[in-house]
Amino acid sequence: MSAIVLVVIGLGAMFLGYVFYSRFIAEKIYKLDDSRPTPAHEFEDGIDFVPTNKFVLWGHHFTSVAGAAPIVGPAIAVIWGWLPAFLWVTFGTIFFAGIHDFGAIWASIRNRAKSVGALTGDVVGKRARSIFMIVIFLVLLMVNAVFGVVIAGLLINNPGSVVPVWGAIAVAFVIGQAIYRFKLNLAIVSFIGVCALYWLIYIGPSVPVTLPEQVMGLGPSAVWILLLFAYAAIASLLPVWMLLQPRDYINGLQLFVGLALLYVAVLFSNPTMVAPMINSDVPAGTPSLIPLLFVTIACGAISGFHGLVSSGTTSKQLDRERDGRFVGYFGAIGEGALALAAIVAASAGFASLAEWKAIYHSFGQGGVNAFVQGGANILSAGIGISPEISATMLTVMAALFAGTTMDTGLRLQRYIFQEWGEIYNIKWMGKALPATFLSVFTCLILAFGAGGASGSGGLIIWPLFGTTNQLLAGLTLLVIAVMLVRQKSPSIYVTAPLSFVLVMTLAALLIQLRDFYLKENWFLFSLDLIVLVAAILVTLECVSVLRKEKRVAAATPS
Repeated sequence: MSAIVLVVIGLGAMFLGYVFYSRFIAEKIYKLDDSRPTPAHEFEDGIDFVPTNKFVLWGHHFTSVAGAAPIVGPAIAVIWGWLPAFLWVTFGTIFFAGIHDFGAIWASIRNRAKSVGALTGDVVGKRARSIFMIVIFLVLLMVNAVFGVVIAGLLINNPGSVVPVWGAIAVAFVIGQAIYRFKLNLAIVSFIGVCALYWLIYIGPSVPVTLPEQVMGLGPSAVWILLLFAYAAIASLLPVWMLLQPRDYINGLQLFVGLALLYVAVLFSNPTMVAPMINSDVPAGTPSLIPLLFVTIACGAISGFHGLVSSGTTSKQLDRERDGRFVGYFGAIGEGALALAAIVAASAGFASLAEWKAIYHSFGQGGVNAFVQGGANILSAGIGISPEISATMLTVMAALFAGTTMDTGLRLQRYIFQEWGEIYNIKWMGKALPATFLSVFTCLILAFGAGGASGSGGLIIWPLFGTTNQLLAGLTLLVIAVMLVRQKSPSIYVTAPLSFVLVMTLAALLIQLRDFYLKENWFLFSLDLIVLVAAILVTLECVSVLRKEKRVAAATPS
C-alpha cells in the first residue's frame, strides 16, 4: 500500500475533526466565553501567569506535550502492524486526545488555573486529591528521569546533533527578548528563528561534539544527564516568557517545517508500506495487541501527561477562553500528525519487509532509531537531502522535543511540591527554589540510585509509564465529566472515551502485574500494585461523585 494514501486519510480526518468536532465541543459542551477573565489576566505576575499570543502559546503547549513519546510509542507499536497503530492514532487524536487536552485547559481556567491534581480536591474530594497527586508525581518522575536518558543517548549516537540541540537554547532566549522586551514583529522574529535553527542543523555534522570517556569518574551519558538537569532546573525558575515559551514556540515551528519536509518527501518518493498491515507473525514474547496497543501509544492518541501541562503551565498563559480550542485541541492534532509521521517512517522507510523485520526482531525495538533511520531514507529519496543531514535533522527534532518536555515537566514537578507545601502547611516547600531542588534531587536519585553511574535508573520504571500515564488521562477525564454535569452540559463526549481508557488501562495493569510476578521483579510488582490500588480508589471516588452530581442535576430545574 502507498504511504501517500495513509497520510491523506490520516491528516484529512484530523483536519475535519478540528474544524467541526472541536467547534461543537467548544460551543455546546465547554461553552467558552471570552467575557470571562482568564487566570493569566486575573493573577498576572510576569513569571508564571502571563497573557500570551495564542500562536506562541500553542507552540509552548504543543512542544511541551509532544516530546519523544509520540515518536517512540507509534514506532514501537507498528510491530503489531501499521493498521492498528494508524487507527488508534487517528481516532484517538480526534475523539480522545483533543477532548482531554482541551478539557484540561478549560477545567483549569474555570478554577483559577489550578493543576488537575489540586482541582481533584475541589471537584471530587481531599482523599481523591491525595491519591491522585501521587500518581501525578510518579508520571512526572518517569518522564523527567527517562527523557534525560533519551536525550543523552541521542547526543551520544549522533555527535552532529549536539551543536543544534544546545544552540537552540540561545536562539530561544534571543527570540524571547525580541518578542517581549523589544516588541518586534512576531512573523519576522519567527522566520529568523527557524532559519537560525536549520542553519545550526546544517552545520552540526561538520562540528561534532563528543565527550571524553570519563569525566570525574562518570561516562558521557551520566555527564549529559547532569548537564540536562542543571539546565532544566534553571529554565524552570526563569519567567516563562524568557526561555520556556519562546523555546517551545520556535521548536514547534521547527517541527512543522520538519514534518512538512517529511510529508513532501513521502509525496515525491511515494514509498510503500513494507511493514505488514496486521502482523500475524510477531516475534516471540510480544504481548497481546489488546490492551497493550492502547498504552504503548499514549502520546499521539491520548496522554495523561498532557493534562498536567494543560492545567499546569498552559492555563496560566491563556489570553482568552476561546484560545483554548486552538491551543488544546489543535495541539493534539499537531501531536497526532507527528505520531502519523512516525508510523509512516517506521513502516515505509525501509527497502524491504526483511529489512524491517531485522529492526523489529523483538518487542520494544524500533522507537526513535527506526523513526530516524526510516525518515532519513524517505527524505533522501524524496527531496534529495543527504542521509547524514536528514538523520541529524530528525535526531535534533526528537531531542529538542524531549528537552522541552523536560523543561515543562520539571516546572510541573516543582508545582507539585509547592502544592504539597500549601496543602500540608510546609512553608519552605511552597517556595520555588526549594521545590525545584527537590524535583531535581528526586529525579537524580532515581536516575543514579537505581541505574548506577550510567544514570539510566529511570528506565527501570519506564515499563509502567504507559499504563500510569493512561490512568492519569482517564482520571482527568473523570474530573472534567463531573464539572460538565455540574454545569448541565452533556457529558457523554467525555465519559465514553474515559470508560474505554480506564478499562484498557486497568487490564494492562493487571497483565503487567502478572508478568512482573512471574519474572519475580518485586520492585515493579510493588509499584504496579500501588498504581493499581490508587487507580481503583480514585475511580470509585470519582464515579461516586459523578453519580451524585447527576442525581442533583436531574432534580434541579433548568
